[in-house]
Amino acid sequence: MNLLLAEVAQATQRLADAGVPSPRNDAEELAAFVHGVKRGELHTVKDTDFDARYWEVIARREAREPLQHITGLAYFRYLELQVGPGVFVPRPETESVVGWAIDAVRAMDVVEPLIVDLCTGSGAIALALAQEVPRSRVHAVELSEDALRWTRKNVEGSRVDLRQGNALDAFPDLDGQVDLVITNPPYIPLTEWEYVAPEARDYDPELSLFSGEDGLDLIRGLERTAHRLLRPGGVVVVEHADTQGGQVPWIFTEERGWADAADHPDLNNRPRFATARRATP
Repeated sequence: MNLLLAEVAQATQRLADAGVPSPRNDAEELAAFVHGVKRGELHTVKDTDFDARYWEVIARREAREPLQHITGLAYFRYLELQVGPGVFVPRPETESVVGWAIDAVRAMDVVEPLIVDLCTGSGAIALALAQEVPRSRVHAVELSEDALRWTRKNVEGSRVDLRQGNALDAFPDLDGQVDLVITNPPYIPLTEWEYVAPEARDYDPELSLFSGEDGLDLIRGLERTAHRLLRPGGVVVVEHADTQGGQVPWIFTEERGWADAADHPDLNNRPRFATARRATP
């Protein structure tokens, strides 16, 4: 074992003791980041090339600073995104939400599907859809100027139409025309603040996390936005907390112009997102 791998083993233990959920992964990712190699190449780093700055970044992760803030990068499906303070770090759970949405759009058999991403944050969802549904027309909106500093970097050179504004009244020019509305809105109840992981609670912007006493305030508002934007037969996809699976589909009722409201699990078989179709008049 070379020096770097021995240090990685020690770092893994330190991160585990600090409560980091994926200590081995993070210790290796940070070693690769500091030494400018891929994770699979750590064994090739010569002992004389060991960089003591490794322990500086391990100390930051030990203090529960997000791995993505330290490296400046987040990976989402086939994307590499720039992230940092002020923007929500995309989570792996959302990848399954986007996967469902991509399948739904393809099943529509629309030549150039029109897609809107509300509360886009880093732009992960919008960019994934633009990349994986090649002829789609993707629009995204974000309210926070702090988040938009990162979003603009990520969408530069892409086909995504990015706008700043409130998701509740966004895109009036697209009313009744959209094939798919998708959103990963804030959905954590204010009462759950103390139970949120430090990486999210202390580093993700509050605007992207919390939404009223039960966490559903914004989703209730976005239900109206989605209904306004979608064409008859168009589909809405809303991510939510795994504890909200029995609640979110009931926001999209027949009385409010919806059909086929349903909930769906993520890869860990936990309730993760709700979908509904705008009813045909």
